[in-house]
Amino acid sequence: MAKFTVYFKDKAINSDIFDSGVVHIGRDETNDVTVDSLAVAPAHAAVIIKDHGCIIKQLNDDFPLIINNAPTKEAVLQHNDRINIGKHSIVYSDTESITMPTKASDKDINYLNEKLEDNIKTAEANLQVMNGPHIGRILSLKKTMTRIGNNESGVVVISRRKEGYFIAALESSKNLAVNNQPLADNSVRLNDNDVITIDKISMQFFTNET
Repeated sequence: MAKFTVYFKDKAINSDIFDSGVVHIGRDETNDVTVDSLAVAPAHAAVIIKDHGCIIKQLNDDFPLIINNAPTKEAVLQHNDRINIGKHSIVYSDTESITMPTKASDKDINYLNEKLEDNIKTAEANLQVMNGPHIGRILSLKKTMTRIGNNESGVVVISRRKEGYFIAALESSKNLAVNNQPLADNSVRLNDNDVITIDKISMQFFTNET
């Protein structure tokens, strides 16, 4: 499990937990970890979460990736590593405990706990298979990250966040689409009744609130 805590001038402002897949970091709000700063590229870096650890890669040559004050193109993240971005920083943690800098206050800790609680309260959602041998089958999206597909047809990851559900390609393929629009390398927020296509299998997304 990987945790990313965003700080601004040593004050914690956001924290997100991921258990698998690819975590996108950048200024654009479609990223999994968003940093609102002009020092951050719209697509700044990507973290690949694997069983043996996390690998972070730079995505934009015009925006350097700096880990613990040292520039790098790619690195294996270690517990408590700090990604430096302008006046912001992102601390990586490989445990379920929230790592806070010495300047953090009890108020900061309470704020992060509230943010994590908000993530838990996100409405649960489902996918319903619309064709093929498993037509009508319901797939529950209860986990923080849900992986669907295979290496031949393409693999997507649906992430559950406070803002909603987002889909991104883990294994890129021309067979992946949302509402007949190719997914490519985009991260797309899902809305009720959106149709996800993996190869020739279509699935409709809906939340339990509808």
